[in-house]
Amino acid sequence: MQTKYYIAVISAFTIWGFFSIALKSLDSFTAFDILSYRTLGSVVIMLFVSLALRPKALKTNIKLFNSFTAKDKRRIIIINILSGLFLALNWYIFIYVMNNVSVSATSLAYLICPILTMVLAFLLLKEKLFKLQWVSVILSLIGCLLLSLGNFTDLFYSLVIALTYALYLVLQRKNQEMDRFLILTCQVFFAVVFLLPFIITYDSPNIKTPFFYGMLALIAVVFTIIPMFLNIYALRGLNSSVVGVFIYLNPLINFMLAIFYFNEKVSLIEAICYLLIIISIVIFNFAAIKNRINRRRAAHI
Repeated sequence: MQTKYYIAVISAFTIWGFFSIALKSLDSFTAFDILSYRTLGSVVIMLFVSLALRPKALKTNIKLFNSFTAKDKRRIIIINILSGLFLALNWYIFIYVMNNVSVSATSLAYLICPILTMVLAFLLLKEKLFKLQWVSVILSLIGCLLLSLGNFTDLFYSLVIALTYALYLVLQRKNQEMDRFLILTCQVFFAVVFLLPFIITYDSPNIKTPFFYGMLALIAVVFTIIPMFLNIYALRGLNSSVVGVFIYLNPLINFMLAIFYFNEKVSLIEAICYLLIIISIVIFNFAAIKNRINRRRAAHI
């Protein structure tokens, strides 16, 4: 049953869709302030859970890792180091763009990301896409290109954010052997290692308030650890291309928040673009569901 994996991925990107509310409340702080405390807070919590609350799982997975061949050990280490690097880059650029460029650029990034994920999964992992799913890719691409017209700065930042996360997602399909929470802990730890030289030397211009620490604790748990665990768990049962398409939930929720919460005006062209993307999601998943039904029928014949 794949239902639990669909619930996990839908929950993950729904949670991330509301991230802008928490992040915009901290727009007086620098992107690096938020990033450094987010990663440090997340890794401290995750290490505590792994070491103090899940010692049996830790011992079991250390034993499992030691049983692998040298080639598999090297592959797992390289994949998780790269995953940590892409996470660090994605988080920093996302926060910087959200608070210093525009919210629309971050929304555009997560509209582009599913397209990149699907194409990278097709090219690198040889994941198959049905004809209808290629139609959904083209519709999504048209919607994203229309949204980017006249603002190539936003498009550039959006492409960088999208590419870093798409590469992270694709890597996780080759990272299935060990406990998902421990793997995620290692990835966040590597992200902190990459950022540590900058954290140590960074001279923050902001005075930290109790509100800042409270919001960062919320971001670390609710908007980092929980959705990332759900996301990486979903990849156990779903292809990268399927998980990738649900990234659209994030900008769609942002779009609704922009209208109903932030009271931003939305143009007709933006509404049409988002409508195209919603149609593309329906088409993409209709093709996958139809194929799964046909396979089940064939198996019963």
